[in-house]
Amino acid sequence: MSNPRTLARLEDMLRYAQEAVDITKGKTRQDLDNERLLNLAVVRLLEIIGEAANKIPREECQKYPEIPWSAIVSMRNRLIHAYGDIDLDIVWQVVQDNLPTLIEQLKVIINNLKRS
Repeated sequence: MSNPRTLARLEDMLRYAQEAVDITKGKTRQDLDNERLLNLAVVRLLEIIGEAANKIPREECQKYPEIPWSAIVSMRNRLIHAYGDIDLDIVWQVVQDNLPTLIEQLKVIINNLKRS
């Protein structure tokens, strides 16, 4: 069994990824520019996903190579440290294209961990 903290971090990633997808449903890329609260919420959720991923031990990450760990953490670092130069096209693309896949992968991993 994996470390209980690893499971908690994976569950955090899943919860915040799902929230980012949910709050953008019915929204457009233009809404991300025009709705400040949407913008702030989506960016913050991506930061949290990256922070949770960063706290998962490397040996645990290696068990799940289908998850793009370094890309998730790099996105978090970019959002945090280059906050004045965020490319919202990339943010939108991540939420629309990458998070749904991540959500499905995390569900499988979490379910497997809970069964073992």
